[in-house]
Amino acid sequence: MKFHVPDMSCGHCTAAITKEIAALDPAAKVTPDLTSRTVDVETVQTDDAVAQAIKTAGYDSTRV
Repeated sequence: MKFHVPDMSCGHCTAAITKEIAALDPAAKVTPDLTSRTVDVETVQTDDAVAQAIKTAGYDSTRV
């Protein structure tokens, strides 16, 4: 699943998002892309759960 995170702009942003998703699912594969401001996530969790983890990290997101 892929999410657009418009306010993601630096390494700190990607680290915070990755940390929250890893807390939700330690086996998740998280691939942030600062150029397109997207995060690709491979996980067994639901879209809503991942979106909530991104929100907990402090960022709004939309499913792409």
